[in-house]
Amino acid sequence: MVKTKAIKSPSGDLGVEISVKDNGSGIPDHIKEKIFQPFFTTKPTGSGTGLGLSLSYDIVKAHGGELKVESKEGEGTTLFIQLPL
Repeated sequence: MVKTKAIKSPSGDLGVEISVKDNGSGIPDHIKEKIFQPFFTTKPTGSGTGLGLSLSYDIVKAHGGELKVESKEGEGTTLFIQLPL
């Protein structure tokens, strides 16, 4: 599920929040703090580089925004992208 809404951005100005929710198995707590690190992956060696969320995080930050994650095991994950307009 993808949603957008108007918000106050992290800098206090008018902004937008884009949320992307899945119905997967969720992210374990011990992994959540690592998912934005470069080259972190849960895939077997050689099956992925682990740069997607790290690059996304850097791009969002470069535009004055924030990228956050909420997840519960067994209930899925929601990623929130907050950007100033």
